[in-house]
Amino acid sequence: MNIVFLCTGNSCRSILAEATFNHLAPAGLRAISAGSQPAGYVHPRSLALLAREGIPTAGCRSKPWDALPVTPDIVVSVCASAAGETCPAYLGPALRTHWGVDDPARATGSDAEIEAAFMTAYRILRARIEAFLALPLADLAEDRARLKAELDRIGTLLPAAVKEA
Repeated sequence: MNIVFLCTGNSCRSILAEATFNHLAPAGLRAISAGSQPAGYVHPRSLALLAREGIPTAGCRSKPWDALPVTPDIVVSVCASAAGETCPAYLGPALRTHWGVDDPARATGSDAEIEAAFMTAYRILRARIEAFLALPLADLAEDRARLKAELDRIGTLLPAAVKEA
């Protein structure tokens, strides 16, 4: 099963999601990320955060959605602008869901406040990815409507650390 995490710039949230998913996922599940208007670089704070969390960053790069090496089974948009954009026709029958996360690259304030924005985005995405990976995917593969409902539900989850902040 191929999952695409889609964002506009493909420099922060979608990269965090791709790397985290691939780090946690069992064999047979693979994530890639892409952007509708890729920034052309991966935000250094995203790479530093992933490294601190022990998540490999080799191969992380900002890329356009028209350069995907596979046709996805599921497309997860992680930013507000991507949720309203029309996916290219070649994405075909992929299930689509939206897991909106505030863009940490737009955070302002002190260095600590900006780092906190990146950590918040990571924690939200990780909690949602863990919830996805806990689903009975073999059963849900045969019931697209139920899988879509579960994906949409997961997009509303916030980890306790974020709720308390």
